[in-house]
This record gives sequence, structure tokens and C-alpha cells, in this order.
Amino acid sequence: MFSKLKQFKDLRDQGKKLQGALTGESVTARALGDKVVLIMDGNMRITGLTIDPSALNPDKKIALENAIKDAHDDALKKMQRIIAGKMQEMGGFPGMGGK
Repeated sequence: MFSKLKQFKDLRDQGKKLQGALTGESVTARALGDKVVLIMDGNMRITGLTIDPSALNPDKKIALENAIKDAHDDALKKMQRIIAGKMQEMGGFPGMGGK
């Protein structure tokens, strides 16, 4: 039982280190020919969203909605790659094939 508690503490400590390492990270994703620009931070929060006024035409509503979804998906994938790299740098997480 104590080994499980130690594993849990180690995992929690690693999580805190990872969170600290991601604090300054940020990714930018673009869609609809750069008319939609989305910025995501290391906590996977959208910190910026810029939409070119020409994309706000009611006739382009569906295209704009899809562009925002695409930019968000792209930003998530980029951030997930950064997180995976940071985890690898840290030696992985206990119980997940790491140290």
C-alpha cells in the first residue's frame, strides 16, 4: 500500500513539474487562409482569437465555424506534441513506461 502511495505522490510531483514547464508555452494555429488565428497556452486555454472582418459575412458562417474548429484542433495537436516532448524530457511518468 505504501508503494502505491509513493507512486501517487511521485505522479503528482511529476504533474506539477510538467505544469510548471508548460507555463510559458504557447502555440498559434491558422485557418481559412489566415483569416482565423487562434492562440493557445500551455494549459490548453485559448488566449487569443482573431477573425478577419471579411470572414464575418453571413454567407460564410459555416466556413467560419469550420475554420474555428480546425484552428482549435490544430492548436490542440500542436500543444499535445509539446506536452509529449516535455514529458519525454522529464523521463516520462511513473507507471506509463517512464522512469
